Amino acid sequence: MSDDKHKVAGGDAGEAEKAAAEMAAAKQAADKAAADKAAAARKVAQQAAEDEAAKNRLPSAPAWWRTLRADPPAMIRLALGAGMIALLFGVWWFLTRGDAVDRIISPSKLPSPGEVFGSFGKLMQRDLMDSIIDTLYRVFKGVLLAAVIGVVIGVLAASHRGVNAAIAPFVIFLRSVPMGALIPLTLLLFSTGEKQRVMFIFLAIVPFVFSDTVKAVSIVPDRYIETAQTLGASNFQIIRKVLVPLALPDIITSLRFQMGLALGYIMLVEVIDTDHGLGKMISSSERQGPYEHVYLLLFVIAFIAFMLDLIFRTIQRGSFPWRKDL
Repeated sequence: MSDDKHKVAGGDAGEAEKAAAEMAAAKQAADKAAADKAAAARKVAQQAAEDEAAKNRLPSAPAWWRTLRADPPAMIRLALGAGMIALLFGVWWFLTRGDAVDRIISPSKLPSPGEVFGSFGKLMQRDLMDSIIDTLYRVFKGVLLAAVIGVVIGVLAASHRGVNAAIAPFVIFLRSVPMGALIPLTLLLFSTGEKQRVMFIFLAIVPFVFSDTVKAVSIVPDRYIETAQTLGASNFQIIRKVLVPLALPDIITSLRFQMGLALGYIMLVEVIDTDHGLGKMISSSERQGPYEHVYLLLFVIAFIAFMLDLIFRTIQRGSFPWRKDL
């Protein structure tokens, strides 16, 4: 009798535990369904928010390599420039590697990079610094003279079209004459010496300084002139306080470029009755050797031109911070 009671009690307890387990499983399933439903609702709400944000978001600019006239980042620009230089030197080394008889190009025509840059010590013994100083003196003097005359007359020509019409034939003549033809002209007018070399640089670049100055002044927007006239400014005040300041950044850019051209032009006249000068050194190296110095001097000239442009461009950017295109 008591065993039957124990069996009945045990069966009731097992059924109770089974029912409790079923209820817990049902509750767990219900909680999971509720969590899934809440997660789905959040996902739908998040997607709706993203779609709404996408509608209101401004379109992003495409990558620089897919856009015309877009500047790559600074590090990429440096990497591209360095890569191109490395490629050129690699090709140069490949063409001049090995012994003289095994090279693709004879060393009498193209020495190897090691031979060229290894001769720098001998080049210094040939009074390289004195030649650089003399060449830069002639270039600076000629460019300064061209800047004073070319800029002043260019500003007048851009401000008064009659002056431009009167001067245009002379400018066209000087721009059209080959640089080599100016050498005998300056020799006839100024004989030999420093004056002839400086005047050659002056005549070679002054028409370009004049033309660039006329263009820089001419592109100043008319609204600035009209505003100055409304305020009662005279013609001279408009030129001095409006046209020249606004055109000055572009005028200086032109002078930077002309400095590089003048550094190349001076080589044409430094071979004539000159004691020192980079052009004289190139000429004597070509005739008497060593031939490595001809190539090395080209690198020296390019380095000087690069450093001058870098210095003047840095000063220009600091003087005109509002011009982001400099």
